[in-house]
Amino acid sequence: MLMMMLGAVQLGAAAACVVVLVPMGMAGWHLSRNKMLFFSGALFISLAICVHLTPYFPSVPDFVTSVSSTVVFDHRSSCINLVNKISWEVKPNASFHHFNNTQNSSSIADFYDKRWDWSDSYKLKACEFTKLSKSDASDLLNGSWVVIAGDSQARLFTLSLLNLILGPRSQRMDSVRADLFKRHSDYSVLVNETGMKLDFIWAPYVMNLTNLVMNFKTQKNCPDVMIMGAGLWHMLHFANASDYDLHLRILKTQAVSLLPFSTELAMNEPATGSVPIKSSHLFWLGMPVLINGMLNTEEKRAMMNDAMWHAYDKALGDCKLLRQTGGPMFLLDFQSLTWNCGPHCTSDGMHYDGAIYEAAVQIMLNTLLIESHQTL
Repeated sequence: MLMMMLGAVQLGAAAACVVVLVPMGMAGWHLSRNKMLFFSGALFISLAICVHLTPYFPSVPDFVTSVSSTVVFDHRSSCINLVNKISWEVKPNASFHHFNNTQNSSSIADFYDKRWDWSDSYKLKACEFTKLSKSDASDLLNGSWVVIAGDSQARLFTLSLLNLILGPRSQRMDSVRADLFKRHSDYSVLVNETGMKLDFIWAPYVMNLTNLVMNFKTQKNCPDVMIMGAGLWHMLHFANASDYDLHLRILKTQAVSLLPFSTELAMNEPATGSVPIKSSHLFWLGMPVLINGMLNTEEKRAMMNDAMWHAYDKALGDCKLLRQTGGPMFLLDFQSLTWNCGPHCTSDGMHYDGAIYEAAVQIMLNTLLIESHQTL
């Protein structure tokens, strides 16, 4: 739009030069001998240029609206790209000295305080990211159907989201923790106060996630928000990055066809092969950094080594499942979160402190705010 406007202005300017400036320039030498005639001629030339350019300009309100829309779009896109930029402050707490001087069965992670926030930069401040309160998150997810599917990382993410919505000290959270952490099981809850329904689905392999998406497609009904992720179980039991890549590509195909609209933010055309269902916000839980020396079994240390982790991470990037590489799912960057928090944020080199999952939940909520054009 802006390029078309500039082209029209250039064409109008060229026409003005030919029709007005050339003849008037020929008389300029004579006019310059008389100041009154000179300034009268200059005024006439200016008016003539305005007359010739006016047809090529859109109305002022249309021009302002167009520029404003372009700026808003650029702001949204840049902020979504920055929402994973989290900084950490990890310091020993008051119990740290006691831990160093006694035999203690607690994890060392318990003796460090973790504080996080979005990185302090001009660009991030302009995005106005914020830690949503219980009431803010409840309003945002009011009446929504949320599905979280995956392995233990997804289960911990579910716990953190429910901690925020229900309150960590509520009596209901005690039963939630007990039911949610039943070994390898699904879990469902309805938050009556807001009408939010949440389903956790145990799906440790990408193939399980693909089957889940295909079921939603068959039913022509999908959740408002879907958060999923898998990879650690495949790495532990198969250690085959090529096979993992293949399954991710199949999942991508199914996820794209599930969406009624293109995942490109700037487009509103229906996606090829889509079905007439409501739109869904899709998120991918990235794999955390694995600290090999802290893994609690010999099998894990052998199968889940650094080289294998990087091969699986490369497969995720190559398959183009993520929005950041042109795919349908927005990455919740657990690699960045866990790397920056460090080894004092985990007890077993794989499962991390609750602050990690709290930050991931807030990243998701801020992304939803941007994508739904809402503000607090």
